[in-house]
Amino acid sequence: MIKKLFLNDKIILVLILLNAVTIFISGFDLTVSNKFILSLGDHLITGLFIIELIVKFKEFGFKNYFKSNWRTFDFILIALSFPTLIAFVGGIEVTDFSYLLIFRIMRVFKSFRFLKFIPGIDHLVRGVSRALKASIVVLMGFIIYVFIIGVFSFSLFKEVSPEYFGNPLISLYSIFKIFTVEGWYEIPAQLTVGLSDITSFFTYMYFVFVVMSGGIFGLSLVNSIFVDAMVSDNNDELEKKIEVLNSKIDSLLMKNNIR
Repeated sequence: MIKKLFLNDKIILVLILLNAVTIFISGFDLTVSNKFILSLGDHLITGLFIIELIVKFKEFGFKNYFKSNWRTFDFILIALSFPTLIAFVGGIEVTDFSYLLIFRIMRVFKSFRFLKFIPGIDHLVRGVSRALKASIVVLMGFIIYVFIIGVFSFSLFKEVSPEYFGNPLISLYSIFKIFTVEGWYEIPAQLTVGLSDITSFFTYMYFVFVVMSGGIFGLSLVNSIFVDAMVSDNNDELEKKIEVLNSKIDSLLMKNNIR
């Protein structure tokens, strides 16, 4: 009976939904007793997830369990929330141990188990994986370009605007904001305050080049390659169908010529 319950994906989905609702409600300003009840419910569901883990280990075997990427994903998410359960059972107040707060936050990740119940999620994951592999070279090139422009801009404007270019890290973030067309006009406008007309003109031209090369051309190139790789699976299937259709047409034409 217990085995059937924990191998039933619908039951597990209900537990995930309940856990997500519990975590959501516990974020509000509640009384101490209500918070304890919600915390108890959260940890009880975590305990049920651990039982599910044990049942599936027995059902599939240790090695076969981890052959499934989704089961491995489930294991990681459950393991992340396990230390909080130990702290609750042992009566340890997580606020007394700062490192346990990280695990308390990580219990939210249990809700990510929703993903495997989304229709067509496997196809989507394969598409994202294929797109990342196809666009990795362009993406690396884009990151290097951001780095070069960021360091170069730091050298140019560190004295003029420490707020945006005070050190290389802040400069990289500012350039990335400009590449995403966020603050592309605000940052140059603040930079040119108090500068001469000629200096302001070249400053504006510099940032026009940055926006055009990185924000418009660079990001568009990365996006186009990523999207093209995402849908390439559908194109491949269509091309196979066309090839089969062409072969059938060729065979029919050959038969007609023989007759």
